[in-house]
Amino acid sequence: MKNPIKIALFLVFAFIAGCGGDVGNLGENSVLDGHDVNPNEVMTTLKLVFTPTNGGDSFTVIWADPELDGDPSIDDITLSQNQDYTVTFHVFNELEEPTEDVTPEITDEMDEHQVFFTGSAVRGPCNTENSDALIEHVYSDLDNNGFPIGLNNAFTATRSGNGILSVLLRHMPMVNGTPVKTDGLAAVMNTDGATALPGSTDINVDFNVIVE
Repeated sequence: MKNPIKIALFLVFAFIAGCGGDVGNLGENSVLDGHDVNPNEVMTTLKLVFTPTNGGDSFTVIWADPELDGDPSIDDITLSQNQDYTVTFHVFNELEEPTEDVTPEITDEMDEHQVFFTGSAVRGPCNTENSDALIEHVYSDLDNNGFPIGLNNAFTATRSGNGILSVLLRHMPMVNGTPVKTDGLAAVMNTDGATALPGSTDINVDFNVIVE
């Protein structure tokens, strides 16, 4: 006769292993004090929409890995020197049919999300010491607590050249009823990097930036 304790333990393990849910980063899913601390959504595609403030035409740059196979297609970001842009952030799940726009959920959970812009191409709240930056970033939106979100932004192309723009969306749900998204997280990112941030990563991608 099989050991009933071993059978019970196996069933518990199988249940836990099968309950990953709709997550964006399976490797970071974890449980703290009985609470899921990484209920990430699946995000296969990031779109940044650039609109010149001088009235020029908007354009969209896309990072997309629609099959989540690790082989993304990535657009370059080509900007004009001395031009100001409004930049909006949009994420999608192309594994769904039809494609799911995840951005409204980020908006609904604005008190638990923040986008961080770093890399050799940018100077801003998340990357203050960058004398070689090609673009300046400023947050243009705030959550219900007055903290930045990053779905709406202002960019200025300040000098010509090439560089990298890294875009990180962090999900920071409350833990045991306590908010973990706080003021000053851009400064934390600036000094200590993403590993010092609370929560978990929804999406983290790099774009090549060209300022002409």
